[in-house]
Amino acid sequence: MPIYLDHAATSPLRPEVLAAYTDALPLVGNPSSIHGQGQAARELLEQGRDRVAASLGADTVEVVLTGGGTEAVNLGIKGLWWARKRSRILVPLAEHHATIDSVDWLAAQEGAVLDWIEVDELGRIRLDALEAALALGGDEVALVTALWANNEIGTLQPAAEIVAAAARYRVPVHLDAIAAYGQVPIDFHASGAAALSVSAHKIGGPVGVGALLLARSAKIEPLLHGGNQQRGRSGTQDAAGASAFGVAAELATRDIAEHATRLAALRDRLMAGIRGIPGATLRGDLDPAGRLPGNVHATFAGCEGDSLLFLLDVAGFSVSTGSACQAGVPEASHVLLAMGLSGQDARGALRFTLGPDTTAAEIDALLVALPGVVAQARTAGLAERQPTFGR
Repeated sequence: MPIYLDHAATSPLRPEVLAAYTDALPLVGNPSSIHGQGQAARELLEQGRDRVAASLGADTVEVVLTGGGTEAVNLGIKGLWWARKRSRILVPLAEHHATIDSVDWLAAQEGAVLDWIEVDELGRIRLDALEAALALGGDEVALVTALWANNEIGTLQPAAEIVAAAARYRVPVHLDAIAAYGQVPIDFHASGAAALSVSAHKIGGPVGVGALLLARSAKIEPLLHGGNQQRGRSGTQDAAGASAFGVAAELATRDIAEHATRLAALRDRLMAGIRGIPGATLRGDLDPAGRLPGNVHATFAGCEGDSLLFLLDVAGFSVSTGSACQAGVPEASHVLLAMGLSGQDARGALRFTLGPDTTAAEIDALLVALPGVVAQARTAGLAERQPTFGR
């Protein structure tokens, strides 16, 4: 059985979530129908919404259920921009592609002006650069959008300071908390954000379910029209998905401090082992208080991330690279490039992300296999870079 260390990509359904999901799927009734069966579906839906709200320090009415994290991000960014009717969007350089592609689309199709905010060598937004952009943009800034935690390198972002800076200019903030959800405490009301995105399948819930938390004071233009079933989103609501999401949310946040402490111990065990591998460099904030408890990110000099991934896969470990891949052509991670790494250094990246069932034995097994995998990938990389004669 392969050892799964890619929970940031998706985390397996928890047994309790699967049970709630399968129990709810046969339920007949549209939650918007007023007959008994419809109202039974509505009750199940609202129970799930209540649990999601409670897990995030929000009111139930502030939870807009979506078809996943990507939709939530799109709704948060595009919806706020359309509603504000102002031109500029402030975006850190190391955001997730759900954000980057959304703002790029608004720039290309709607005329949005994008102000890209620099990050430091740890991948953390430069607050001085944000403050300068807010001052320069003035009344034309529609919103700031930023990660709560970087999904790739694990660095926690100063969410409270981002919101406070924007508030001084009366600018709303959308926070992408998808990577942070279930790993660090999130209090939507305390954050002061106008909107916040989360996803179910990152915390052991089903794929295809997410939520945008939308503050009571926030105004948003919907992406989807045709029924007004929710504030900011039309469409028949998924009662089974909401129920399963609610169970996952409750489980992921109920004992979050204990869960984070256990993950952090495993993370630190893995980081200590990686430090001993020649040519390995840990990335992101190495202060335990400044990174996600379940994230380890490293680059390996002289290696290609894809080669490392495939060799680890053969060895029985599921991990991910720190690079994007478009049309089969590996590309250096935009996050690492924004942090100041060269294209070559950024290509040899791996991300290991831990989950509720990860064990110390699995970490130790990885650390036994990893040095040989790195040596093999490095040898293969050197062979590929040798000049070829006689052709």
